[in-house]
Amino acid sequence: MRVGIYGATGYTGFELIRWLGRHPEAEIVFATSRTYAGKRLSDAFPTTNDLQLIDATEVDPASCDVVFLCLPHGPTTIETAREVLAAGARVIDLSNDFRLRDPQIYAQWFKHPHTAPELLNEAVYGLPEVYREQIAQARLVANPGCYPTGVLLALLPLAQAGLLDGQVIVDAKSGVSGAGRSLSLKTHFVETNENFAPYNIGHSHRHIAEMEQELAAAGAPVHVIFSPHLLPVNRGILSTIYVRLAQDLTPEHVRTLYTERYAGEPFVHVLPQGQLPTLSHTTH
Repeated sequence: MRVGIYGATGYTGFELIRWLGRHPEAEIVFATSRTYAGKRLSDAFPTTNDLQLIDATEVDPASCDVVFLCLPHGPTTIETAREVLAAGARVIDLSNDFRLRDPQIYAQWFKHPHTAPELLNEAVYGLPEVYREQIAQARLVANPGCYPTGVLLALLPLAQAGLLDGQVIVDAKSGVSGAGRSLSLKTHFVETNENFAPYNIGHSHRHIAEMEQELAAAGAPVHVIFSPHLLPVNRGILSTIYVRLAQDLTPEHVRTLYTERYAGEPFVHVLPQGQLPTLSHTTH
């Protein structure tokens, strides 16, 4: 499988290259970087290999079977997706440009119209625990957001069983790398170290739209109250979620529901009764 990567030197690009390096069928044909074009991957991440990095204008997407877009959301990424699809390669987009199916909802949350609305209906939401068969056939896959991935995996067993009643309250904490690798005051060491702060509160975080869309698709059209916080750690997300159930269930019944739903799923681990999750379970 021939793979191309746009935006290889951000945190998502770096993590993607690590995973592809473990895949026996993946061959990286090209990797782009605006900042490190003409240099090697090890110049950006010294612990990695000497993969040559090039400018996006130098690539031929037709040389690939699948292309990953690890770029900031916006018209440039959308146009790149169009070009790659026209060249005959499949696209897996890691931005939030293709996650929402409704162009009007996209415009509501992003404050501008989508420049390729015809692709929104074609894009498959890339959560394999729900859309595995559709992902395998898709030309365009929208990689889910970080917060929605955790929230949806936590709630889908209840949603699909018709057990969610009313609104959902999500209290979530994220590491600093979720903000990306670009420099900014809010992720400066002195600003985040020994600190803990909420952000994008008041129903303003764009990931809410993803959560509500996918919960509705699972049979639970609920209202999500979402409060994200920034932790002074490198990576990881921990969400505490409050729900009202449509019927009374014992903890044992709930746990059985989850173990049966996620049996055989390699990326989801249901902990033993009484054991609580920590960031170190997934980040190291």
